[in-house]
Amino acid sequence: MERMYRVISFWTGIFAVLFMIGGMHPAAVLFFGITGAFLALSYLNLSERMYLYIFGAFLTLFFVGFTYYATFIMVPGIGGH
Repeated sequence: MERMYRVISFWTGIFAVLFMIGGMHPAAVLFFGITGAFLALSYLNLSERMYLYIFGAFLTLFFVGFTYYATFIMVPGIGGH
């Protein structure tokens, strides 16, 4: 299970670099932080159940945060220019 956290950290790192290249620096910083957290968690050698609990908590926080952003903060429209 710890290897899957390393795979997740690899892909979030790739997204962070792409965000950085695309000029979306706040998203890049967020994804670099998530990459570091997943990489650090992968070296803790926790039980598989604990890894699943942590991932479930991460998904819950993500969905709550994304729903809040999409409902109350994001301005509807195309491009925003």
